[in-house]
Amino acid sequence: MRILSVDLGTSNTVAVLSAHGRPPRVVEVDGSATMPSAVFADEDGTLMIGRDAERRARLDPTRFEPNPKRRVDEQTLLLGDDVVPVNEALAAVLRRVLEETSRQLGGEPPDEVRLTHPAQWGPVRRNVLLSAARLAGMGNAISLVPEPVAAAAHFASFPGKALAQGQALAVYDLGAGTFDVAVVGAAQNGFTVLAEDGLPDLGGLDVDQALLVHVGREVSHSDPQRWQRLLRPESTADRRTRRSLQEDVKAAKEALSRHPQTEVPMPEPFSDVLVTRAELEALVRPAMLRSVELLSRTVRSAGLTPDRLAGIYLVGGSSRLPLVGTMIAEKLGVVPASLDQPETAVALGAHHVAADGISMRTQNVDNQVAATGAAPAGPVPTGPHGVPAGYPQPGPYRQPPPYPHGGPQQPPAGQQAAPASFPTYPQAAGSKGNKGDKGGKKRRTLLIGAAVAVVALLAAGTAFVLMSSSSSATTYTAEECREPGAADAEGFTGCLRQLAGGVAENNQCGPGMGTGPAAAANEEELGVAVTCSAPGLAGAQITYLHGSSAGTLDQYTDGLLNRTGGGDQVQARWKGNALEGRYSAAAGRNSSALVFTVDDRPLAGFVYQVNVTGQDESATPSELADYFEQHVQPGE
Repeated sequence: MRILSVDLGTSNTVAVLSAHGRPPRVVEVDGSATMPSAVFADEDGTLMIGRDAERRARLDPTRFEPNPKRRVDEQTLLLGDDVVPVNEALAAVLRRVLEETSRQLGGEPPDEVRLTHPAQWGPVRRNVLLSAARLAGMGNAISLVPEPVAAAAHFASFPGKALAQGQALAVYDLGAGTFDVAVVGAAQNGFTVLAEDGLPDLGGLDVDQALLVHVGREVSHSDPQRWQRLLRPESTADRRTRRSLQEDVKAAKEALSRHPQTEVPMPEPFSDVLVTRAELEALVRPAMLRSVELLSRTVRSAGLTPDRLAGIYLVGGSSRLPLVGTMIAEKLGVVPASLDQPETAVALGAHHVAADGISMRTQNVDNQVAATGAAPAGPVPTGPHGVPAGYPQPGPYRQPPPYPHGGPQQPPAGQQAAPASFPTYPQAAGSKGNKGDKGGKKRRTLLIGAAVAVVALLAAGTAFVLMSSSSSATTYTAEECREPGAADAEGFTGCLRQLAGGVAENNQCGPGMGTGPAAAANEEELGVAVTCSAPGLAGAQITYLHGSSAGTLDQYTDGLLNRTGGGDQVQARWKGNALEGRYSAAAGRNSSALVFTVDDRPLAGFVYQVNVTGQDESATPSELADYFEQHVQPGE
């Protein structure tokens, strides 16, 4: 039996093969245990992968995507002049792994493929992964394994570390793109996710960015204009220089995990910068503290305390930072366990997950059975919350804020839930999103005074505004809007109609968030949603949300802005229909978004545009702001 396990990561992909009765081993691709997940679109349409892609990126960075997994919620990537579907980009990465594996097997393909994925990925994202695997030629014997389950299985495979039924461990997974934490317990047929959570804005890439900003403070004063050209390159030469600098900054971060200080080579005319481990730790300590606090909350939400865990297991390349282990030991009183190569832990662990523990997880992901293999022999007795008997049964919990990049996605209403024998997803009680890093990631252009003036002029004298009929709309108090009420035939609550104004009367609207890339699979957790057409803005829709928590809505709408990948934002205040709030707009190559919120009630909305033609870039933040003020903002 030839089994191939693949951990397709944000920055690197790891494959593990077991064949002919031999123990699992890491498949080296291009002479390394880790293969960059990068893709490069050649001018003839060929997709180059891994280190070949990174080398070609030096020639034309516009045709390069270093982290395609981070774009999983987008339909397409714009690489140079080529529009590449995201699942094809991911398929190219998996195909390169499959080719090397088949070569090492003498031309024979593996009999079974196991793909790992973040625990918070729901059906939509898992569908993208399965689609990519099939495009890569991996066949139909494909199983999906949640990453923390694989990590727990790897931990339990060591001598003396096996988990007895009823024991649990915590998995702290700090990867390149995200931070995920899960409490995983040993059940009758494998492992169960007792609680999980994550931070979408924390990963190794964010540490790299913090170090780049620090280096910039040290040298930018000598030539501010040249430094700005590095941050916002306009020529191919500038893009090459910036990419080289980013690689040197990443290498310096990795060196500081082994040495107390190192130098970052700088392009001319700047001098090289000496950085110390203490400086890096000071930069990232607030972010690492967030991750440790979330780890603590997640353990508590599983009904456990740190001292009752079988261990805390560090996985993900960025968990190499010495600060991580130190802070966990200080805050939780438990010294975490790690490996020399935490990057390979998930792929290796997927081999140790029992076959009957993974086959059921892949059922009904795309209305098919994606994996073969027998179902579990019998159900696992569970408590009232679906947690296996023998574990502390969690009390009432609330759904945590949605994962900004389209998750965490729970099965839609009516879809069959995963059986009790496979990982379930009780949510972390009291989990709150964190917006503290948002300001540091985007350069905001504050247009408060100007925007209010424009709004006043438009409301007073522009018949083009679609909100003309909204002045007679019924208004509601903040107390009346605290919880979503009954929705009408078009899906609007009374409070949503107050926010939508003339859009509700003049555009085509219907219940739900539609089927576009801005839709969330866990739509019900966001509250009442209505989606309307957006005349005059190709590939766009206007969506309104009425939830029970303004914080939850903020987390989701913030994620829409991050998803565009744009660097600049436009922000301003808005007012209309006895409501006041703020809007923010951001744009990237393939999509643009403007989100608007209400100050004193859980109401929000967004305009989301996808570049449907692939020829022109999406609307700029300023253009979106104009569109909002002219067509979407409720009138006085």
